[in-house]
Amino acid sequence: MADYGGNQTAVRIGDRFWSAFRETAAREGIPYQWKALNDAVPDAAPSGCMRNFRIAAGREQGGHAGFVFQDSDAYKWLEGVAFSLRWRPDPALEAVADGAIAEIAAAQQPDGYLDTYYIINGLDKRWTNLKDHHELYCAGHMIEAAVAYYQATGKRVLLDAAIRLAAHIDSVIGPEEGKIHGYPGHPVIEMALMRLYGVTKDPMHLRLAKYFVDERGKSPLFFEEEDRRQNRRNYWADGPHGYAYYQAAQPVREQKDAVGHSVRAMYLYSGMADVARETGDESLKEACRTLWRSTARRRMYVTGAVGSTEYGEAFSFDYDLPSDTVYGETCAAIGLVFFARRMLSLETKGEYADVMERALYNGVLSGMQLDGKRFFYVNPLEVVPEACEKDPHKRHVKPERQKWFGCACCPPNLIRLLASLEDYVCSAAGDALYIHLYAGGEIRADVGGTMALSVETDYPWDGAVRVCVAEAPAGEKTLALRVPGWCRRWSLAVNGEIVTVAPEDGYVSLKRVWRAGDVVELALDMPARYVRSAPKVRENAGRVALTRGPVVYCLEEADNGAALHMVRAGGAPRAETAWRPDLLGGVVAITTAGLREKDDGWGETLYDDRPAPAAEETPLHWIPYYAWANRGVGEMRVWIRE
Repeated sequence: MADYGGNQTAVRIGDRFWSAFRETAAREGIPYQWKALNDAVPDAAPSGCMRNFRIAAGREQGGHAGFVFQDSDAYKWLEGVAFSLRWRPDPALEAVADGAIAEIAAAQQPDGYLDTYYIINGLDKRWTNLKDHHELYCAGHMIEAAVAYYQATGKRVLLDAAIRLAAHIDSVIGPEEGKIHGYPGHPVIEMALMRLYGVTKDPMHLRLAKYFVDERGKSPLFFEEEDRRQNRRNYWADGPHGYAYYQAAQPVREQKDAVGHSVRAMYLYSGMADVARETGDESLKEACRTLWRSTARRRMYVTGAVGSTEYGEAFSFDYDLPSDTVYGETCAAIGLVFFARRMLSLETKGEYADVMERALYNGVLSGMQLDGKRFFYVNPLEVVPEACEKDPHKRHVKPERQKWFGCACCPPNLIRLLASLEDYVCSAAGDALYIHLYAGGEIRADVGGTMALSVETDYPWDGAVRVCVAEAPAGEKTLALRVPGWCRRWSLAVNGEIVTVAPEDGYVSLKRVWRAGDVVELALDMPARYVRSAPKVRENAGRVALTRGPVVYCLEEADNGAALHMVRAGGAPRAETAWRPDLLGGVVAITTAGLREKDDGWGETLYDDRPAPAAEETPLHWIPYYAWANRGVGEMRVWIRE
């Protein structure tokens, strides 16, 4: 179990909502993705991933298939397997994973190097393009998978290979004379080395992670010099990004805005937070806070998606949040979850958990079909299928999820996050246990002794959370429960007696001598409500979105007909909520009063000075955003006119 620098915790999730998604991910998603990695899914984009390892090991003949980062798909899949084995033991799946690990380990070179692209295409060219060729990115995902698999199974084959790979990287890259004074074009090695350090406590792993963070963006700029040496031109030089595309235009402590490729940004910021936590570097902590504020307060969608432009899959500028041309890569929302969890390890503030929750229930879950076998890379907030097909500026937006992708980073990333969700539920520090996410199940935490809790809830469909103490250590301990930022009214009771406690940084803290049998009940009022964007968000001026608790809702053509742009909200929500077990795997559906404009006989008239179209009352039928596009192709919209 990951501890993110705090006391050890262990969580077992067992509720109606998350258990269903996690079971789907483990039972359907993991085997399906293994087939995809081995090119066994009919009519899906080919991968070649596992075959690359066999070719690199000399077990098959052929050329390298896919992107330079194709190895990473296998590593993320393995990490998802490892996390799933913690709570869903499966000897047959473990045997498949062991076989995959054997194929990977067989490709590792005698000096510890492991990257199939260069092993197949020429080792003499390795480490010559840190900016674009993802060697450190692949190494990072390999290390993360190795740590997770070791922690889940105790098996060291992949872990030992990862330690050798890290040692090789340290022998080639670093501040010392004769080494490459570089860093990755696509971060993730920083997070990975910190996770490896958590297992090995080898100072080299911490030192190397810190080096990659500290060296980034320093003058003279390494990427600029690397391009010059290789007679290359930065692909992004003529656009708005430049080297900021790689978050490398400035040292990280001088960066004020979330810029460039959104996934790279989230991974970098997560690694920065890991290093800051372990080293106590206050300047790095403040840099993380600055970049968090830019991301979450000025450049994030209501769904928790980040990355507003298809050009570079990137951030654009403050409050630029278009719904129909959004990129909102699934990996970016996942990266935001990583960043939020690590910020919680720096300081326990409800804002971080609020964003983590927002992204999980909306921008992350939307990336997977309910059957676990189709995926979104891009997560729009408004879709007209004809525009996706015929408007070149919207061709990246798909009206239905895909079986697989040539660039398949998102599917295994989503699976590994769902499989590891227990690592995000709570944290412990000193004598305090903080609950960040509400999921039914069991929690055990070290708070100067073992505290064991059971949690009963039907969250996110219901705001009632019941926490029962099963075991408690001696002395006063603190149990802190998050009051979500979306909640306006709530109540708290201990053993049936109402307790009045003011939240501090988004948490209500109960400090007392706990005894087995104590019961804490938190009731969060969860009405459906319309929310608005800050006035600076031009695209949403005069528009509202419907939310209930942490869940963002949308309108789909399947329930409301086409031409959703002609629909508007009819005053106050006057919402009717209903549990629909027959709909989309079981959801709370919402009906509100609305208006639909009439065509009024415009015919072929395109412009006229006639009065605004009349509107007739119509019910609006809303479903959770994460569940859209599970009933065929049609229009979808999150934001509607008031």
